[in-house]
Amino acid sequence: MSRAAIHAGNWRAAGLPYHAYNFFLRQRFGRRIQKVSVDAGFTCPNVDGTVAVGGCVFCDNRSFSPSRRLPRTTIGEQINEGIRRLARRYKNVDGYLAYFQPATNTYANVERLRTVYQDALADKRVIGLAIGTRPDCVADEVLDLLSEMAGQTYLSVEYGMQSMHDRSLEWMNRGHDHASFVDAVRRSRDRGFEICAHVILGLPGETRDDMLATARELAGLQIDAVKLHNLYAVKNTPLADQVQTGQVQLMGRDDYVRTLVDFLELLPEHYVVERVSGDAPPDYFVAPAWCLDKAGVRQAIEEAFARRDTWQGRLAGG
Repeated sequence: MSRAAIHAGNWRAAGLPYHAYNFFLRQRFGRRIQKVSVDAGFTCPNVDGTVAVGGCVFCDNRSFSPSRRLPRTTIGEQINEGIRRLARRYKNVDGYLAYFQPATNTYANVERLRTVYQDALADKRVIGLAIGTRPDCVADEVLDLLSEMAGQTYLSVEYGMQSMHDRSLEWMNRGHDHASFVDAVRRSRDRGFEICAHVILGLPGETRDDMLATARELAGLQIDAVKLHNLYAVKNTPLADQVQTGQVQLMGRDDYVRTLVDFLELLPEHYVVERVSGDAPPDYFVAPAWCLDKAGVRQAIEEAFARRDTWQGRLAGG
């Protein structure tokens, strides 16, 4: 069942300014669900030289994926350790999504992919999968496998859109254009799994109008969810060097909050908002300092919605 069909308007009745991920999970599963990060050891085509080298200018997988900051073990061992860590932080969790998070998690032959996905589902505490990937790494046979997995369990596939503007994708060394994202979404529809898009706000050279153009494009693509965060820099990346030399100016918190609210006003109400900010562990982090205060950023976003008396989808077409 698509997210649009699952009580799409109830988040507003609950007094929320946008369709928050925790609210969706509670509605979808009727209990508290958490993601546990899994590292299957994949790389990316813009790292291994297939389409580029060096990876994205902002990327160090260790900075955003707990599983890549630890010695890699089997999928089952990673899930056990991840659940153990989560249990110290969260109480009354009733199930987990195995989140294939770092690198490109459809970048292998189909049999290897099937094996690692099934290994995660072998743990009975895992009630579904979330698979992060790139739009240029889902050949039809991979999509067939994802459809097969969606017939067995809940599945969300997360595509890195980042921006609709090819000049921004070129700057970040993505190794694909926006047309690749559109094509991946088109071929992924009606295959039984949910489609989530990652978007970064505050990319160099992008104006407010550019970012809102990405919102309007996303609104028309018939997906299920979005993850949003500001551009931030972590150590030992080209972006960190560009920030430290003044070549790139990162977005301030007030501008980010204002733009994020503008962005969400344009998205359909049934789109689930899985993330509204991003950060990294302090020992990896460079800037901007404000995004380390996740609670403060979230509060500022909620206050902006209230002050403007607005909500996700208020300006969405259709």
